[in-house]
Amino acid sequence: MSKLAINGAHALGNAANCRHLDWPPVSATTADKLKELYLSRAWSFNSQTEQDFEKAFAEHHGAKYAIFMSNGTVTLECALEALGIGPGDEVIVPALTWIATAMAVRYVGAKLVFADIAADTFTLSPAAVQAAITPRTKAIIPVHLYGSIADLEQLLALSKKHGLALIEDCAHMQGGQWQNRGVGSWGDIGSFSFQQSKTLASGEGGICLTNDALLAEKLYRCKHIGYSRYDKQGQAGTPPPPGLTCHNYRGTAFQALLLNEQLPELPQLLQKYQAFVDILQKNCRDIPGFRLQAPGRLASRQGYYALGMVFEGEQWERFSVTRIHEAIVAEGAVAISKTYGPVYRHLLFNLAPEDYTLPVGSCPVCEKLCERALVIMHYGLYYPETAQTLAAIIHKIWENREELKA
Repeated sequence: MSKLAINGAHALGNAANCRHLDWPPVSATTADKLKELYLSRAWSFNSQTEQDFEKAFAEHHGAKYAIFMSNGTVTLECALEALGIGPGDEVIVPALTWIATAMAVRYVGAKLVFADIAADTFTLSPAAVQAAITPRTKAIIPVHLYGSIADLEQLLALSKKHGLALIEDCAHMQGGQWQNRGVGSWGDIGSFSFQQSKTLASGEGGICLTNDALLAEKLYRCKHIGYSRYDKQGQAGTPPPPGLTCHNYRGTAFQALLLNEQLPELPQLLQKYQAFVDILQKNCRDIPGFRLQAPGRLASRQGYYALGMVFEGEQWERFSVTRIHEAIVAEGAVAISKTYGPVYRHLLFNLAPEDYTLPVGSCPVCEKLCERALVIMHYGLYYPETAQTLAAIIHKIWENREELKA
């Protein structure tokens, strides 16, 4: 008789032992504050609400300046713009990330250069970056992906050695820390997203962090149609620097209020996520070929937008990750999906081959990993009993893996 739920057997998971958080979070208190804000008419244009969130978020991550924007794609675009990167320049990005990281390079007219990732962390490989640097390289964009922080120590050393800007893509890593200091505060600029699925969520929204006053002013002008931070609405005091492309990429006070309400709870939320990961790690360490995404060599706290799980080795690789995913979901597991896949193979990535560079035509570590990895979204990393059940599910599938052939 079949033992796996995918083939008709009883599922291990149920509504009691496989749960996830309803996301994004809502509260009556926040709803009341949103009503007050609505009635105040102070909705945008550098409102006090926006300034309060900028200050709190910068302090939380150990940065001096924060510039709030409409989403986490334009934050990357403005970061490149503020650093003076444009046509004729090359920017190195990891092969595994969301397409926004890559497309932001295109938006400023620079050449996109993909580099391979490290198999243990899923993040940009310093060795691959070194191999991709040319005289035209002007910046590196490491992505702190899913549940890992890119190796900032090695990447910062490379950027310093070659005179390159470093932009941290922290869209997945709100609250993450590298050597006890917040991500986004290490490079020249840190870029964050607050899209609805993120650990801090406002539907849409983004922010840049920097410790450089001149970059902070340029970033502000980039997103605020050229206005200085110190100008009042309709009263531009000084022009933007020549050649700086300025947009209307403003966020709103409504988004900022939602985020400011969630920010104080972020450390406790991340503690719950870490406890889940610890349980899963402990309970699955005896399964051959199964591993969790490594946290990052000097990471001291993870933001956990998601957690990568890898099924590799001779026994697992007889079965597609799609089939393994179907078996896990059939057993009742929640909030689990496949990875983005390499950016250059994503359905929504439509640049012509001449518009980007691949090392010898591919990024083999990334391509192999995407064939063997699944991810658990952060809102599925909350309940301890769910971690225990997920471990039991993976054990069950391993012990009855021959059924996956069916």
